[in-house]
Amino acid sequence: MPRRVLISVSDKTGIKGFVQELINLGFEIVSTGGTAQLLTQSGLAVRQLSDVTGFPEILDGRVKTLLPGVHAGILAVRDKPEHLQQLKDLGIEPVDMVVCNLYPFRATVDKPGVTFDEAIENIDIGGVTLIRAAAKNHRYVTVIVDPADYGPVIEELKADGKVGSATRYRLAVTAFRHTAIYDAVISEWLLRRLGRSPADLPNPLLLYYDKVQDLRYGENPHQRAAFYAEPWSGPATLAGARQLQGKELSYNNLMDAQAALETAAEFEWPAAVAIKHSNPCGVAVAGDLTEAYRAAHDADPVSIFGGIVALNRPCDRATAEAMVKTFLEVVIAPSFEPAALEVLAAKKDLRLLEVAEPAAPEGAARDPRVPSYDVRRVSGGLLVQTPDALEERAVFWKHAAGPAPDQARLAEFDFAWKVVKHVKSNAIVVARGGVTLGVGAGQMNRIDSARIALERAGERARGAVLASDAFFPFPDVVEAAAKAGIGVILQPGGSIRDAESIEACNKAGITMLFTEVRHFRH
Repeated sequence: MPRRVLISVSDKTGIKGFVQELINLGFEIVSTGGTAQLLTQSGLAVRQLSDVTGFPEILDGRVKTLLPGVHAGILAVRDKPEHLQQLKDLGIEPVDMVVCNLYPFRATVDKPGVTFDEAIENIDIGGVTLIRAAAKNHRYVTVIVDPADYGPVIEELKADGKVGSATRYRLAVTAFRHTAIYDAVISEWLLRRLGRSPADLPNPLLLYYDKVQDLRYGENPHQRAAFYAEPWSGPATLAGARQLQGKELSYNNLMDAQAALETAAEFEWPAAVAIKHSNPCGVAVAGDLTEAYRAAHDADPVSIFGGIVALNRPCDRATAEAMVKTFLEVVIAPSFEPAALEVLAAKKDLRLLEVAEPAAPEGAARDPRVPSYDVRRVSGGLLVQTPDALEERAVFWKHAAGPAPDQARLAEFDFAWKVVKHVKSNAIVVARGGVTLGVGAGQMNRIDSARIALERAGERARGAVLASDAFFPFPDVVEAAAKAGIGVILQPGGSIRDAESIEACNKAGITMLFTEVRHFRH
């Protein structure tokens, strides 16, 4: 009895050559629908599955392989005489190999104007069942879902006359991953049609990502790393960015690029954000982009060296000319004008990333530049939270101490608060006029972060705004701010010792506003 192969593929890459090799090795080929037609037209000897089973394709091809005569031949345990006897009694021949890949659901829903009915028709049922049945019975059956495996399988058949158990096991693992990913894509697409909110934390959580590229290494040279993209991430995300020039991106480049992208997306005015080790070291908004970049650079000209800069406007020639004076690793912008590219080409290793502006009208949808979920791994599991993307307005903050806030400076207060939100805790930002003057990040106590930010600001701190990502457990930050001449303090409030900070502000004549929102960032 010749060995039998059942073939039903949507991706027909390499299938004719593979089938010819199988025929040369003595296999009988059974196929369905379009695959059978293609192979027959190519002059290959193929039996229609309906001729084997005696049951026609029905329901416009929705039912082709969902038959006992097919699946019994795949699932029979060859070491059980009673299974083989049942096959014989029913006139069913065993299937030794299943070659199958699935209807192109992802490609279908990616097409412009695709209808819901068209998408549903491209959800494969029979193919998934064939693959899972063959993979389950991989001790006896070879299952192939990836055309890249055609060559290795033929080589093994030619060398050994059979497909070995280790290869069958590997192919079964590939097959189960193939169907799992397929189901994850369908589930995600259907959930998006429901208008799933980022606030939803489903049980269980299904995460599916396509590998974009392997990276040279992770945070350190001894760590392996890769970059993965969410399905349908789009051009307004880091995963959908176009790299226009420069060296290959590293793990640390991408981490810092995301921090820069999210911070720059906070501002409506032309803004420039300089990031170093995932923290803003210089942020500025101004009337034009070049002015914003120069102010961000001058906010901390030491730390910006070797940093990453994000712009929230197309990069023009003047801004490019200002940037090439400093060594930068990455520049991110919605686009780069041709004249700017000419200037930046002088820095051939400088990576330029084009991350498009979101297509949706403002307020119509979540900004895609901010991930749907914040996911972090801990031993044995994941911590998942919604993004820190709360919309806030300075006009609603509570006046807690000192002189009444100057309403003309509300935009300035808002700027400082938006920046401190993106600084690692404990976080203190000193800012004035839409420019950061000092940033204290990631210290183990808040007073040390305040001292760093105030020292960096120096004399420029007089009359400036100090923002803190969390409340003050003691009045020491207020006391340090008073010595530096700070005019306004922003903090969430909520400490059991708020009264001490309020008293210290009143004594020093510092305006203090409670935002009543905390922005821890670990």
